Amino acid sequence: MRTIQRAAAVLMYPAILCLGVACERADTPTSSPPARAPRADLTAPSQATDWLVRALSLGVLVSDDPRMTPWTDEPEDADDDPIHVIPFEFDPFKTYLVRARWLRGTGCPTGATINTGMPGTFTDDVCPDGDSKDNKNEGLLLVKTGPTANIAAPGAEVKGVNGITLTELGYDIRTGSHCGNGAPRFNVVTMDDVNHFVGCNSPPGIVMGVSTGWKRLRWDAALLLVAFPPIQPTDVVKSISIVFDEGTDAAGGLNGPESSGLAVLDNIDVNGKLVGQGPGN
Repeated sequence: MRTIQRAAAVLMYPAILCLGVACERADTPTSSPPARAPRADLTAPSQATDWLVRALSLGVLVSDDPRMTPWTDEPEDADDDPIHVIPFEFDPFKTYLVRARWLRGTGCPTGATINTGMPGTFTDDVCPDGDSKDNKNEGLLLVKTGPTANIAAPGAEVKGVNGITLTELGYDIRTGSHCGNGAPRFNVVTMDDVNHFVGCNSPPGIVMGVSTGWKRLRWDAALLLVAFPPIQPTDVVKSISIVFDEGTDAAGGLNGPESSGLAVLDNIDVNGKLVGQGPGN
């Protein structure tokens, strides 16, 4: 199996030289630096699509990485909340073209209070079982403005997953959101320091529900075996992040080119546990 260093040399992807280190300088280094974060191996050149090369070059992204602008708006979740999702922004060159935030009023409504002339409630068909702690209908906004090649990405780290094995991943994605091969994607790092990628459309998730406003996607154990590299039922998780690194120039994707550069997610699913709000909200 070829190592990532050899794959990078063949593919000649320029961002790898920067993203493999802490990105403390903007000039091109005179020699290739050592890899800062674990990389998955490429098994064949044909698998080195643009999104995969970019994902490999980014490596592991987590909220407490010193390169990140972390979520600071709210305190951490209570200790009794087993899983929470913390947004971060990777923007080492201060381009200010990415954003990651939980925002109230943007999520998939479950029992939301409405008034159509008289008070009532509304639940979208996609999310009858949303996060019970989400009382502000929050959604996770991920935006990358400008070119995909810009070395920047919004994302969110799923905390509380260290030491688990995976049976299911998923989220609800709002209609009109970008759903490409590489974004939004799960980056799953296992205890052997292999970074596994599960893209929104690579492999395509199982559609568990559709409405005019939302779609529920799930990757079960069988689909996780089709991740790159495969996630085995016995693989123990070290970290999970969601990364959105396809910009407004990204063509195609499940929802078409007009949806590029932005996604709204809700009810992040890890083994059936749903997270639909930001920390402390």
